[in-house]
Amino acid sequence: MGKKVKKEAEPPPKDVFDPLTVESKKVATVVLMLNSPEEEILAKACEAIYRFALKGEENKATLLELGAVEPLTKLLTHEDKIVRRNATMIFGIMASNNDVKKLLRELDVMNSVIARLAPEEEVVIHEFASLCLANMSVEYTSKVQIFEQGGLEPLIRLLSSPDPDVKKNSIECIYNLAQDFQCRATLQELNAIPPILDLLKSEYPIIQLLALKTLGVITNDKESRAMLRENQGVDQLIKILETKELNDLHIEALSVVANCIEDMDTMVLIQQTGGLKKLLSFAENSTIPEIQKNAARAIAKAAYDPENRKLFHELEVEKCLVNLLGSENDGTKIAASQAISAMCENSGTKEFFNNQGISQLIQLLKSDSEEVREAAALALANLTTSNPANAKAAAEGDGIDALINTLSSKRDGAIANAATVLTNMAMQEPLRLGIQSHDVMHALLSPLQSANTIVQSKAALAVAATACDAEARTELRNAGGLEPLVELLRSKNEEVRRNASWAVMVCAGDEPMAVELCRLGALDILEEINVSVSRKNKFSEAAYNKLLNNYLSLKYSQTGYLSSSNIISDGFYDYGRINPGTKLLPLKDLCLQEPSDQRAILLINSRSSDVSPPPSTEDKSSDVGYGRSISSSSSLRRASKEKTNFHFSAGFGSPTEEKSEPTSGRNTAVSKSTTKEKGSRKGRGKKEEEKVKEEEEVAVAPKLTGEGSLEKEWFPPSDPDFSVYVYEVTKSILPITNIKEQIEVLAKYVAEKMGGKIPKEKLQDFSWELHISELKFQLKSNVVPIGLIKKGIFYHRALLFKALADKIGVGCSLVRGEYGRAWNEVKLMNESRKGVMGALPPLEVYIVDLMFHPGSLIKLRSREADHYRFL
Repeated sequence: MGKKVKKEAEPPPKDVFDPLTVESKKVATVVLMLNSPEEEILAKACEAIYRFALKGEENKATLLELGAVEPLTKLLTHEDKIVRRNATMIFGIMASNNDVKKLLRELDVMNSVIARLAPEEEVVIHEFASLCLANMSVEYTSKVQIFEQGGLEPLIRLLSSPDPDVKKNSIECIYNLAQDFQCRATLQELNAIPPILDLLKSEYPIIQLLALKTLGVITNDKESRAMLRENQGVDQLIKILETKELNDLHIEALSVVANCIEDMDTMVLIQQTGGLKKLLSFAENSTIPEIQKNAARAIAKAAYDPENRKLFHELEVEKCLVNLLGSENDGTKIAASQAISAMCENSGTKEFFNNQGISQLIQLLKSDSEEVREAAALALANLTTSNPANAKAAAEGDGIDALINTLSSKRDGAIANAATVLTNMAMQEPLRLGIQSHDVMHALLSPLQSANTIVQSKAALAVAATACDAEARTELRNAGGLEPLVELLRSKNEEVRRNASWAVMVCAGDEPMAVELCRLGALDILEEINVSVSRKNKFSEAAYNKLLNNYLSLKYSQTGYLSSSNIISDGFYDYGRINPGTKLLPLKDLCLQEPSDQRAILLINSRSSDVSPPPSTEDKSSDVGYGRSISSSSSLRRASKEKTNFHFSAGFGSPTEEKSEPTSGRNTAVSKSTTKEKGSRKGRGKKEEEKVKEEEEVAVAPKLTGEGSLEKEWFPPSDPDFSVYVYEVTKSILPITNIKEQIEVLAKYVAEKMGGKIPKEKLQDFSWELHISELKFQLKSNVVPIGLIKKGIFYHRALLFKALADKIGVGCSLVRGEYGRAWNEVKLMNESRKGVMGALPPLEVYIVDLMFHPGSLIKLRSREADHYRFL
């Protein structure tokens, strides 16, 4: 055998690269390796990048700058399990960086991450994919992407994972997603509550806490509360509350219980298991503000049930709530105030807070926190509603000032509640006066202009409660409150319209205010509302009538009718017929117009002197707004005034004669205004006459000395003759005890002053038009005082009769007809017809003849026919 020769090794192929072990210390180099086609290199590069990213936020930012994110997204779906796992781990860590989150949303990788939650993937992949989604779900846009790409279902499935990290990341992501109502609805469809409840049994506190937080969000929905109850979730919550070792979970558990109490069936279950007593115990004994807050919040919700209120009251929950008002935590104060509000349905609770609690709530109105002020105002509103004692206690506790300041709050709820308390207080006159002294009308101006309908409604109601006297109404007008109040009548909200109508009705309590409200369009708006079946209400109808009844000049011009209850007062003027919707100019504007060919405007004014005394406190409402410039008095008026003063000085010398009253009681109540009027003139003799003349000279002096630039108060034209008429009929007709005789005598008196008896056949020869024209020319005005007219026909005489009848308390109406006709109607008993079973005889309506046979009465059978035949 020959010697063996050693065979030489074959050289490697020329086209194969020899293996190379690379050790890189540059992260940029490793990022470049992410584009390698080799699985081993990709796996090792991802592992290195994962460790680098774990070291801190700066490293994550560095990786982002080096462009590592985009190639990594492609590796999420790599075929190799190790590469896929390592890439997922990187994104689980990197997604905590805000800039990375933004880029991931732009690259639309959510679907790839959600795919890593599939059951066939490794637990490690589940852990980091769920971590990535938990980090991403903090922002709204990412929530939408996760939800729309079906991320909820796999996340719920992973709640049953054996790995605690997977559970923790999944429940955290679900908690973030549950903030959106669409996600909450889907959670119910996917039956998420049972696996979430299972997490409460976890040995890891963070998982239990996240589960409770999630339940706290999803139990805001009724369906979720029902599912919680059906899956024995209430029992688990109560067990957590009863376990001292789980005190770190009590805050969140109480929050869930507070939500569940809104569901009646769940609340009954909690009550049966002793949960309500447990809530009270937490509120009383805990020193942790959040626990106190959630316990008080749960009490507030439970207290909306009558049985629970009764139970809480028996357990003296009020003492606990008063203590909680003194907490340093604003949330606890708010919750305690809300609980008091709910408990106020119980009368015993209201009585308890009458002695304590109200002063603490008033102090909370001064808090820097707007939410605290709102909750305190709500509690006070409920405490003072239908409870005068509590309203008085709130006022005595320095509450008025705090409440009025709250009207300027930034929160609509606080403003509405404060207005409600003020309204409740204003039901008592002493408290109303106190509220008015705090400039409440200016404070209500802003709420009246609010865009919130609840605030508008409560503010209008507060105006209705506080504007019950002339001074308050004048203050409201001066503050500019009438304009927004009238504007609220146009509201589409029914409650706002009703309360605004109520406020307008109250504000129209005197003629100047009624005139101003009509000028602002209130009457037109109310008329439009009352035409609509759906929009009108009792207050809109009452406000309309109140405006007309306190602005009789407009009422007579529009409707042509004044009833016996419409008492004509000084300042009334008959402009003539106007169409509905037509504006009636104020008396001052009409007096300043030059005379024209239009019919004379008849004025009623019984004030005797040009310089009117300041209005008395008893009669402010009828005096405000009237007056005229002294210098406008014509020589005709001055001549008449001299005649009048003579009669006054002679006739008012005997106070005993002035005080005489009719023996019949029928005129006593109606003639109070006459008595008051007489009292204001009593005792005026020569000395007072001289004093008036001196005042006139002083008043005119500035104009003569060049000081006419001083603006004088305007007074309506005086009517001395009419003043004499009032005096004479008061003296001679008022003492007559028979009302029919009074009417007859007054009719003859009126006819005598207006040209006497005029036969029908000579009516056309009665030259009253020329007489009126002369008066207009002499006065240089279309406004003619009624007392200056010595030749008058139907409508002159009817107005004079009504004005004088009202002065002495004789009830009569004034009716305008066509073609210058007008007449008075009176109601008299028909003695010839006895009443049924001894009742008074029936009243019948008669027309008073003032022209053809003055003093005669014509029985009215048909208003449409008889008055034309008669007139």
